[in-house]
Amino acid sequence: MPAPARSPVAAQRVATPQFSPEEQAAREDLAAAHRLAVWHDFDQGIYNHLTVAVPGRDDAFLLPPFGLHWSEVTASGLLTVGYDGRLIAGEGEIQRSAYCIHAPIHRLHPEHQVVLHTHMPYATALTRLEDNRLLPVGQTEILLIDEIVYDDAYTGLAREPEEGERLADLLGPDKKILFLAHHGVIVTGRTTAEAYDRLFALERACQVQLYALWTGRPLKQVPAPLVEKAQAQYRAGLLQAGQKTAAPGQKPHGAELHFAALRRLLDRREPDYRD
Repeated sequence: MPAPARSPVAAQRVATPQFSPEEQAAREDLAAAHRLAVWHDFDQGIYNHLTVAVPGRDDAFLLPPFGLHWSEVTASGLLTVGYDGRLIAGEGEIQRSAYCIHAPIHRLHPEHQVVLHTHMPYATALTRLEDNRLLPVGQTEILLIDEIVYDDAYTGLAREPEEGERLADLLGPDKKILFLAHHGVIVTGRTTAEAYDRLFALERACQVQLYALWTGRPLKQVPAPLVEKAQAQYRAGLLQAGQKTAAPGQKPHGAELHFAALRRLLDRREPDYRD
């Protein structure tokens, strides 16, 4: 695959182009996720990457220009990047590692509509440990551990698409969380709400596990039969809620409610993310 296109990051805000309602909604959700990640201390300045596949297309994803702080990301400022590395629309630089990680995951597994890669502190701290597994020591962990896969083979910087293909193979279509040894995490979802809620829950679970470890006292793991019971209850709840978003007569999934609540806060404090 060719290297992604490069161009200077736009110095001024561009006029809002016309997008389909579906793409505009996806853009606003992704811009919101960047702003919220700053609030929640999930960001690393201008580094790391959050992306979403362009609705209605099977060859492109949305990505902020490299060089923007996440607190500056807006819906209209997102780049449209082809899976082949082309800059399809927008002004700015495509971060090399963002392309090499995200394009293969979106391309090979369309189930992962949203791909969030961060070095958020507590989850990333866990990737530095010899025993880097998230253990079933509490309810939040129980509801996450079936979604996790671990990459214990650090291979250096993601500078080629083949590295993203390797990570996509580890995730497959079913896993939603990938721990990268010595590096960070990748969290996916079918919607930005689902992926961000999962990212939020993961960081809190890692934080609590590390706090428990810091006491120096033994961790008390939940017995396997109770782990299975709680996971079955969770899956049944997802099925009842329609798994993704509310249909007529169905309740919204908790992830959608959580993200909507966070966006209400954002609308009051930083409404320009929608621009």
